[in-house]
Amino acid sequence: MAETTYETIARRAPFLEAAGESYIDLLTQQVGTAPTAAELQAMGPQVAGQNVLTQAAQQQAATQAGLGTLTFGPQGQVTGVGAGTGVAGYQPYLQAAQAATGPTAYQQYMSPYQQDVISTTLAEFDRQRQIQQQQLAGTQVAQGAFGQGRGQIAQGEFAAQSDRNRAALQAQLLQQGFGQAQQLAAQQFEQQKGLASLQPSLAATGIQQLGAAGTSNLAYQQAILDAARQQAQLAYQEPYTRLGALGTGIASVAGGVPVSQTVTQTGAGTPGALSQAITTAAGAYGLGSLFG
Repeated sequence: MAETTYETIARRAPFLEAAGESYIDLLTQQVGTAPTAAELQAMGPQVAGQNVLTQAAQQQAATQAGLGTLTFGPQGQVTGVGAGTGVAGYQPYLQAAQAATGPTAYQQYMSPYQQDVISTTLAEFDRQRQIQQQQLAGTQVAQGAFGQGRGQIAQGEFAAQSDRNRAALQAQLLQQGFGQAQQLAAQQFEQQKGLASLQPSLAATGIQQLGAAGTSNLAYQQAILDAARQQAQLAYQEPYTRLGALGTGIASVAGGVPVSQTVTQTGAGTPGALSQAITTAAGAYGLGSLFG
């Protein structure tokens, strides 16, 4: 007599099996579709290029340092520096301050009217001397001493003293002009030195303001690129999100639907009462329930 065997097959409900097969097909199709080069580029990190404000700040800084015109690449990066003057922004003021120093620096600050002032003053001195000399002569005539030895001595002393006074007056006028010129030269030196100190500070303030504006704009441009990247990633992940929701739904439904079992007899012979009982019990409870 041939041996009889029994095969138990557990199956989900037909609609769950169909849903599972459809889910696997969709998932396989989605996973098997590689992203395009444009999609990969859109999902990858991007860096915002330098803007015109930052470039202007960089150019001002280069000019302040005595460099030439900067050249920029496609992303706004500095790619070259042109030949400049080599003169920093503050150097002209230092050169002007240097010109106000030295033993001959006062000459450029001498008054062009100084000689006119000296000539006019000396001419008035000579006029007053002539008047005094005439008065002296008149006094000597009245005293009867004019032309005599005592009178000649007095006239000589008057002339010598007058010459000394005239030379002293001229020297005083020249000294005053020289002192004023020296004072103006020193004043020019201090002014130019102050400008040399002030100019870098003012230039740095302008550069910082431009740089801050450029940084703010750069942050905004970077935020736009980051948002576009996130948007591209969400668009690429969206089908997977829907597939995940479908899989979760199928799993939740499958948990509440019982599994049907079918026992199939193979081999010759007619099943007896015991085999029929086993088949019925297996269909209702499963073999584990029957023999457990």
